[in-house]
Amino acid sequence: QVQLTESGGGSVEFGGSLVLSCLVSGFTGDYAPMSWYRQSPGKEREFVASISTYGGSTTYADSVKGRFAISRDNDKNTMYLEMNSLKSEDTAVYYCKLFSDWGPGTQVTVSS
Repeated sequence: QVQLTESGGGSVEFGGSLVLSCLVSGFTGDYAPMSWYRQSPGKEREFVASISTYGGSTTYADSVKGRFAISRDNDKNTMYLEMNSLKSEDTAVYYCKLFSDWGPGTQVTVSS
């Protein structure tokens, strides 16, 4: 059974940085594309970034382009999201996704 576990969330001031991690366990198939999503209170879950199987291709939501960077280390079964120049509107629970499986999320709070 696939398990996704996010970590690295927390509280940070406006303009600060955080790095989120997503550890994949229990997955015995081939490597696959993965994604980050986020959900703010009262809003629908939205796409943040995705990365191809071996990291050669990445895609970002316009709202985070140039500030966030997605990466992965397949040897460590881990995906990352480096978040810089954080804004209050980045406050959300961040989730990682592999196929149809989701992690429980990690809270990111940006204070002004």
